[in-house]
Amino acid sequence: MFLVAGLGNPGVEYALTPHNLGFLTIDRLAERHAIRVTRKDSRALMGVGQIAGREVMLAQPQTFMNFSGGAVGQLMEKHAIAPDGLVVVYDELDLPWAALRIKPKGSAAGHNGMQSVIDHLKTNEIVRVRIGVHPGHPLNGGTEYLLAPMKRSQLKELDELVGYAADAVYSIIAEGVEKAMTKFNRRAPGLNNEDA
Repeated sequence: MFLVAGLGNPGVEYALTPHNLGFLTIDRLAERHAIRVTRKDSRALMGVGQIAGREVMLAQPQTFMNFSGGAVGQLMEKHAIAPDGLVVVYDELDLPWAALRIKPKGSAAGHNGMQSVIDHLKTNEIVRVRIGVHPGHPLNGGTEYLLAPMKRSQLKELDELVGYAADAVYSIIAEGVEKAMTKFNRRAPGLNNEDA
């Protein structure tokens, strides 16, 4: 079984903030594949269904972002999911808005939610889908930006961006990480060729 965990913060006040793109991607996958993410299990909301003919659990940890690893680890242990069956989806301030990067392993690059997952699982060999949220201008406070409602211009692009992230997750499950990286790793307009 695959576990696709979207990271974010519970509560309506955080629903449409950049920090909740992981949750929004899970919502899109649930909608597309008729999976109800409503069951409370291991400090998360989860639902089980089929994606690309594979059994998949979709989950939204309800522990708040910085403690996501506890819920993810509990779900994996309880349902006997191996680390190579985990896909984590989250926002990435180091990437420009609308860029997307699939990585098979690596550090958390300063993302507290992903660091929590790495710490709990004691491995950084975790497939992740990083969705760029940097607005392209200097930020006084990254946390304030991440937890503030998205701007009107971002909301206009949100549907396409979340759909693209959901497509990337589908490709990982259906075709494997390497093919998905080739197809979906994209740069935002104007980004140079250095890998972020």
